[in-house]
Amino acid sequence: NGRGAVLILLFEKEGSLRVLLTTRSKNLRSHPGQTALPGGMYDETDESLVATAYREAFEEIALDTTSPHLRTIITLPPFISSKKVIVTPTIALLRDPSVLDTLVPSPAEVDLIFDHPVKAFLDPTIASGEHLAPMGSEQWVWESELHDFQDFNPGAIVGRSYRMHRFRSTGSPITGLTADIMIFVAEVGYNAKTTFERWAPSQPTSLESVLLVVGGEAEVYWRKYD
Repeated sequence: NGRGAVLILLFEKEGSLRVLLTTRSKNLRSHPGQTALPGGMYDETDESLVATAYREAFEEIALDTTSPHLRTIITLPPFISSKKVIVTPTIALLRDPSVLDTLVPSPAEVDLIFDHPVKAFLDPTIASGEHLAPMGSEQWVWESELHDFQDFNPGAIVGRSYRMHRFRSTGSPITGLTADIMIFVAEVGYNAKTTFERWAPSQPTSLESVLLVVGGEAEVYWRKYD
């Protein structure tokens, strides 16, 4: 199984803890146009998965990884992607948000850089004050105003299902693995539960899903679902 890493870049703006997100280029072969955390596949030249996350953030959005205002906080337990890649998130804190003004999206990889309040992954109504993508637009096609979900059973794990969460944002919808990671971050960081039902009936937790795939007991159950 492949290994990858993503960077959860947190910063405070107007009293709100926020996370940096990107909209992937529509020209990419993998997950074009979808919301993502900066990140990618581990390379043998990387000293660690943390180094992978920072290298990819530099390549994708020109983040100055040597900035004195950037502090690595913690590495989270792994998640599994739709390509059966074991993804390890690293949380970093940006203490000077003005660094964000220096970010430049790589035209080949990133169409948009935007951010979202972390607490809105627990309570989507918190995002209602944002300048969100218009209802009915390409960036939010669902009827619900702020949060949508859909359960499906990919058939790989008998009796198991997956809940695809979708959050309306100022950019592209935050869905799938990115949404799962950020729900986890919000739950742990705020020591609180979601205002919506987090899991589908009999859905394996993130760690269980990694163990299933690594153990060869099941095919991946996360995939894009329109």
